[in-house]
Amino acid sequence: MKQGQPVPQVTFKTRVRDESIGGDNPFRWQDVTTDDIFKGKRILIFSLPGAFTPTCSTFQVPGFEANYQTIRDMGIDEIYVVSVNDTFVMRKWLIDQNVCHIKFIPDGNGHFTQGLDMLVDKSNLGFGSRSWRYAAVIDNGVIERWFEEPGRVDNCETDPYGETSPESVMNYLETVAVEA
Repeated sequence: MKQGQPVPQVTFKTRVRDESIGGDNPFRWQDVTTDDIFKGKRILIFSLPGAFTPTCSTFQVPGFEANYQTIRDMGIDEIYVVSVNDTFVMRKWLIDQNVCHIKFIPDGNGHFTQGLDMLVDKSNLGFGSRSWRYAAVIDNGVIERWFEEPGRVDNCETDPYGETSPESVMNYLETVAVEA
């Protein structure tokens, strides 16, 4: 299990709005490190096979977005979704999903996903290398609790979803709060 392990140290290539640039596309490149995201915070992160895909867009992202404040009230500082997609795709997906709260992380080269040993081949769907569906509570850069869909295998014919749902993660956070 991954509990107790630190997250991989990687740099995500992102684009951020910068009005000082002006014009129709006021964005600049900004590197964001895993320390920027996780250091000194308790973070919920979830990953999925790809932006705009059915389960991800119909259930997982909307579910975490709808439960954002409830999850924050359970001791989580921020919620992130990560996918092996570039920053441009992730931004368009964020806009398409009407997301106002959860943050999107582009893992375009799959370095973070590979560092967690969650990179799988989805060539059977024309996706290439992508993430297996997982979620994690990460406390100060260390994995506190790991959630992973069963049946991880290259070129999986199904897309399991349940273990990494907002409800599953909230059940864990509720249990931890009761024990504390």
